[in-house]
Amino acid sequence: MTDRTDGLPVNAAAAGIPDSREKTIIRTSIIGIVANVFLAVFKAAVGLMSHSIAIVLDAVNNISDAGSSLITIIGTKLAGMEPDKKHPFGYGRIEYLSAMIISVIVLYAGITSFVESVKKILHPETPDYTPVSLIIVAVAVVVKILLGRYVKRVGERVNSDSLINSGKDAMLDAVISASTLAAAVIFLVFHVSLEAWLGALISVVIIKSGIEMLRDTISQILGERNDPELARSIRQTVISFPEVQGAYDLVLNNYGPDTWNGSIHIEVPDTCSADQLDRLIRSIQTAVYKQHHVILTAIGVYSVNTRDEEVIETRRKVQEIVFSHPHVKQIHGFYLVKEQKSMRFDIVVSFDAKDRRAVYDEVVADVQKAFPGYTLQVAMDTDYAEE
Repeated sequence: MTDRTDGLPVNAAAAGIPDSREKTIIRTSIIGIVANVFLAVFKAAVGLMSHSIAIVLDAVNNISDAGSSLITIIGTKLAGMEPDKKHPFGYGRIEYLSAMIISVIVLYAGITSFVESVKKILHPETPDYTPVSLIIVAVAVVVKILLGRYVKRVGERVNSDSLINSGKDAMLDAVISASTLAAAVIFLVFHVSLEAWLGALISVVIIKSGIEMLRDTISQILGERNDPELARSIRQTVISFPEVQGAYDLVLNNYGPDTWNGSIHIEVPDTCSADQLDRLIRSIQTAVYKQHHVILTAIGVYSVNTRDEEVIETRRKVQEIVFSHPHVKQIHGFYLVKEQKSMRFDIVVSFDAKDRRAVYDEVVADVQKAFPGYTLQVAMDTDYAEE
């Protein structure tokens, strides 16, 4: 096992990844703050003058959106701090915390709106709309749609969950404002006030959205599986080296958006010298970092028998036995020592198997039956990018 970074940086900021990401997030958040403050002021004035609880709640929601954008800015700045002794992998995960706070704000706004709407259902007030107030609400709908799409698109481009959540929230606000406008038109035409009931319905939608945002963010903080596409591309880079006969056991650790460290095992011929391995491993680390901005802090080595035809044939037979079991996805790290009559290899059993341990035991038993005189060393591995 080789474990080193050869001077490679450990976080995205130090890695030479453009710092324009931070600037883009902050600039987009400032645009969101300015837009939401203006909308909140106008909506609050219109809501108070027209006695519309729905418009007032909409204004409050805009203030919460401005607060969310401020949290995004603070979280992004904190996440960009340099690694230190206490946090050697940097502070990138703070962005996930800021995204979680925004989710909680959305959830709180939904619950508050629902409570206020229920109060107005029990104690209704007759709204008093004017053409100016309706025009302002209509403009707000257009502004929030444009703002929401812009913020969400930028968030997806720079991989910022905080911006993505803010963009989703803005789109929900557009739906709220449009619904408020529809309720006003219904009242003016039919003289039926549906504001409070509509507010309650919209609040349920907001609560549902907040719960989903919170669930997704918590899942990221807990640690999700490797990105399958990223894992595939890294493996392709590794096996592109002629000396590498296979790449397995890739583990990626996420320390914030676009900040990854990892480890991998490679199969190489048993003819490789220590000097050749050293140069190979350094080359692999450099290539993976340059192409994927992922730092492989550790590269393990499996030696592959290449000089004995009998051993090569044994490996082929073992592979046939192993893959005869439907839930086995991989076999790697095979090595046989004829003098000691020992055989070692790793297998990857799919998570789809009802009992992974039972599959493992069956594989070992079948191989042992085929080669009764051998001592087996079989490890059950996990494919962390399994789809």
